[in-house]
Amino acid sequence: MAAAAATVSDKPHVPVLLRPLLAAVAPVSGRWLDGTFGAGGYTRGLLEAGADHVMGVDRDPLAFEMAAPWVSDFGDKITLQQGVFSKMDEYAQDLDGIVLDLGVSSMQLDLAERGFSFMRDGPLDMRMSQDGPSAADVVNNADEAAIANILFQYGEERASRRIAKAIVTERTMEPITTTLRLAGIIEGCLPRSKPGQSHPATRSFQALRIEVNNEYGELYEGLMAAERALKPGGQLAVVTFHSVEDRMVKRFLTARSGKAGNANRYAPMTNAEPIQFTVKSRKAIGPDDQELAENPRSRSAKLRVATRTDAPSGEIASKTIGMPMANRTK
Repeated sequence: MAAAAATVSDKPHVPVLLRPLLAAVAPVSGRWLDGTFGAGGYTRGLLEAGADHVMGVDRDPLAFEMAAPWVSDFGDKITLQQGVFSKMDEYAQDLDGIVLDLGVSSMQLDLAERGFSFMRDGPLDMRMSQDGPSAADVVNNADEAAIANILFQYGEERASRRIAKAIVTERTMEPITTTLRLAGIIEGCLPRSKPGQSHPATRSFQALRIEVNNEYGELYEGLMAAERALKPGGQLAVVTFHSVEDRMVKRFLTARSGKAGNANRYAPMTNAEPIQFTVKSRKAIGPDDQELAENPRSRSAKLRVATRTDAPSGEIASKTIGMPMANRTK
């Protein structure tokens, strides 16, 4: 993987919404966990803002290979942990803060051999951890109904059934093993995109990536793990890039802050549930004009920040926070 790492752009990684995130959690101090370490931008930002220690968690071993040249500059202030953020409470406890950036790392998109991009030809992979079933396994082995359900539930693709049918037809002639072949199949099912519109394969590739990496399940479990790992007064900051993830985070924090409301205003009052978080701002924080100019990728980003109370942690149903469900293929 060292050779692959060298092919990634040497341009400095720009963490999305870093400035407003640091402002929202200021003053930064104590022990933090960066649950989506990636290129290390948030970890660097937190340490430079005053954090005593940051644990960087990532499921992708490439992230730590790329960090090797600079991590030692921070000495024992950084600990790296390969794993998933849904298990963060197993890695650390009594944290002063947790940050999660749910966007796909540019270092993964930039490497054709990782199979995330429909703009670069490469093996149809999409595995962040580089192990387990790949996107090729899904499109070549799942039945037509399951593929359609994945595309619709996780990508909100309205032509999901048409695309699933085409995939099943094409794979009978030859297995679908490359990104550009799959992108071409999808393009053939949809009208040609107009200037300024996203690529026709955008939604389908997003859906497959989410399925392969169980991203919604990770987020659901990760929010509860963060609740268990934070100490009273600890802060949770989550950056999302599309509406489904933001909805899940918003509904989780709404429920955990006691703001969900009563479904029936005429029903008798019940004992109030414990409040595990206080939300800093009801409205999500977005990029300002300066950040939009510096980093157009930030356009869809939203930041939500909340502070942990001393109430006991607990469980919450996935349907309560609007987690989409598709038939699992693994």
